[in-house]
Amino acid sequence: MRRLYLMIVLGLSALQTTAKETPIRLMETTTGVKFGVWGTESSEPASTLFILANSIDGTLGDPYFRQSGNQLAEQGYLCVTIDIPGHGLQHRSDEPEGLAGWRTRTDNGEDLVAETNRRLSEVLDYLISIGRTDPERVAACGTSRGGFLALHFAAAEPRVKCVAAFAPVTDLLALREFKGAEDNALVNSLSAINQAAKLANRPVWIIIGDRDERVGTDHAIALARAITASALAQGLDPAVELHVLPEPKGHTTPHGAPAAAATWIAAQLSVTKPD
Repeated sequence: MRRLYLMIVLGLSALQTTAKETPIRLMETTTGVKFGVWGTESSEPASTLFILANSIDGTLGDPYFRQSGNQLAEQGYLCVTIDIPGHGLQHRSDEPEGLAGWRTRTDNGEDLVAETNRRLSEVLDYLISIGRTDPERVAACGTSRGGFLALHFAAAEPRVKCVAAFAPVTDLLALREFKGAEDNALVNSLSAINQAAKLANRPVWIIIGDRDERVGTDHAIALARAITASALAQGLDPAVELHVLPEPKGHTTPHGAPAAAATWIAAQLSVTKPD
């Protein structure tokens, strides 16, 4: 019994040591944008994965929200995130948290997507300038509302070579928080489907459960089809992967998605461009 107890204690100690080996490091750009990084330190510019979900701690501190970052960090990737609107330091005391806060901002005419894209691009600029990120090997991924922002970031930032979205919000009007906002022009403009033309020239990977009523399975399917249609219209070879898997839990990441996406991201960033 004593031997079993010692084995358990040593096992827990090993887990704690491993966790301490990869702490979240908080950083700040020269323009004042706060962000977090997770992964092994490297003296060379590293492949970089932007991961979006909620707050810095809530994203990089949770294996579920780290998603493909768990596997890619073992391959030397630098995992990066920011507080997204309504979370962490981006939560304002005079507004609700999370998506309800998004509704407040859009009701007030505030383009939270453009502001998030600006902060993310400034983080990317900074990481490249200090030699931490290889500008030719940048990817993005996100979960739910983070997937929504990751898709928008990829559409706005040509240095993002590919994007993976896990059970993503694709249309804010599908969310209960945006009931009654159907006539809001800003909310309508922020639908990810409006970015199909800008996403048509790069690889996009989407996974969602077959009964995700929270964000809408059909909305994710429509986005994938729109990206493909736009690629074909532009004379491009569509590079969209859509996975709709049986998922009785509804709004969650289907089993096996993080590892599958990690393999896919690594493959996209390893493609050698022709001379």
